[in-house]
Amino acid sequence: MAATGGRMLGIDYGSERIGVALSDPLGILAQPHLTLRNDAGAIDHVKELVASESVRLVVVGMPLNLKGEKGKKAQEVESFVERLRAAIDAEIVLWDERFTTTMAHQSLLAMGTSKRSRQADKGRVDAMAAAILLQSYLDRVKQSPACGPW
Repeated sequence: MAATGGRMLGIDYGSERIGVALSDPLGILAQPHLTLRNDAGAIDHVKELVASESVRLVVVGMPLNLKGEKGKKAQEVESFVERLRAAIDAEIVLWDERFTTTMAHQSLLAMGTSKRSRQADKGRVDAMAAAILLQSYLDRVKQSPACGPW
């Protein structure tokens, strides 16, 4: 697990869109940040964000099935991560992303976002899923004995 201090970036990788979340500078809270088109410029956008926000660690969601095994989509994510590792200096961690999109839909519903709005702005769901993914990582790091008492 990562050392404390510095922003972290969460990525919810999708074939069409990439949801992005950022932590606060202390690495305590994750917030949805933006959604990128998954195109030839996506890695460059992440690279710019890592530099401009002084990101020290990137948490990328790994799609696992219900048994905790990698599926077909995992190969696509691993390819993305290889290209990202070649482009940035920040540490990259793969993190279980099961149910993050479902939880993002539920969170937006609880906030009063209409079904029509959620369907029209799918990027908002992707950024929220990235925030849920990143927050689960942050919460686990806080609970780790290696991180000291909180």
